[in-house]
Formats: sequence, structure tokens, C-alpha cells
Amino acid sequence: MQLRSITPCLLLLLLAACHKSPDAGTAPLPHYDLTPASNARYLTDFAAKPGVIKTQDGLEYRVIKSGAGKAPQSGADMVTVKYKGMLINGKVFDETGRGPPRTFPAGALIPGWVEALSLMKEGDEWELAIPSDLGYGPDGAGGNIPGNQTLVFDMTLVTVAPAQ
Repeated sequence: MQLRSITPCLLLLLLAACHKSPDAGTAPLPHYDLTPASNARYLTDFAAKPGVIKTQDGLEYRVIKSGAGKAPQSGADMVTVKYKGMLINGKVFDETGRGPPRTFPAGALIPGWVEALSLMKEGDEWELAIPSDLGYGPDGAGGNIPGNQTLVFDMTLVTVAPAQ
């Protein structure tokens, strides 16, 4: 059948039948606000994802990609990381983006990062859910992070340099 012989109505029906809405076949994403109840629900939902590990003090992480390089040996080691930090509502509060990775002393960060980095190796890419008590706690951080917030990070440990 040639395209010329298809009536405009039939063509419209064929096109409509082939079109799928962007969310067809997918469940809607849960909505999280910054309330204490929503923070607790986020941590519960994150822990239920396949492959998530929860440490004794509440850090939750999921390995996206495993590395095989060096691991930090002390808090004085310098770690170079790429990351994106978000609140549970999706608001990005800090990230390396397309810029260069950032370097920090492994032990001079929020407790959730210190713990995660102590478990990581160079090349590891992890998704972290850091409860408030392992983040900035009730005080928050500046105007970007309110108090008592779960922090979500996509983090890659690029390199580890021994303390000098």
C-alpha cells in the first residue's frame, strides 16, 4: 500500500497507536519533600533498592561500578572525587559537574563521606544515602542544606594519595 492511498484519518490513527507517552510502562517516582517523615521514608525506600548495603550506623550505599585501585589508609590521605550532592527532593546543592574533580583530606569531611571513603577503592562509583546524623545534622549547611536532611550523593573515588 502506498502512503498516498492512506486516508488522513487512518494515518492519524496509525501515528497515535505508535506513540507512547514518556511515562508509559513506568511507575511514577515517589515525591519527597524535606519533612522528617519524608526523610525517613526516603531512607527506607533507598534501603529497599536492589544491591543497597546499610552500615551499622545507618549509611546506605549502592555500588554502581567497582574499582580496583588503592583505598584510603588514614584520614590524612588525600582523596580526589567527582560527585553530585542532592537533597531528597532532587535539588542539587553541590557537584563537580563537568569540571575537574575535587581533592580533600579523607578524614576532614562529613561523617557519611568519611565512612564511605574508608570502604571505597579508586575507580569505585557509588550512590550514597547519608542520614542527617552522618551529614550536617540539625544545623544544616549554609542556605543550601536545611537542618535534619538526608543527603544523596553520586560519588566516584578517582585517586588516593598517601598523607605527606
